[in-house]
Amino acid sequence: MRGISVPDGDLSCTAEGTNEVVDRIILLTRIDVHYTIRLPEGADREKVDRALATHVDKCPTAQSIKDSVEIGWTAEFVES
Repeated sequence: MRGISVPDGDLSCTAEGTNEVVDRIILLTRIDVHYTIRLPEGADREKVDRALATHVDKCPTAQSIKDSVEIGWTAEFVES
């Protein structure tokens, strides 16, 4: 994550999709992603915040579906 070493298991996410019926067709209309991040001691929180703020714009999957599926996210930081 932006040059910050994050050991395996210290970055996880869950995703939840919302389907809606539009013109009698079930469509995926929204995806909400929640990140849980355990930062190593001394990590630059500003770098992490910048990475999170721009990650949707740089994600190939998000860019592929952005015109048809709304994408939201939250992040939670836990103590090491």
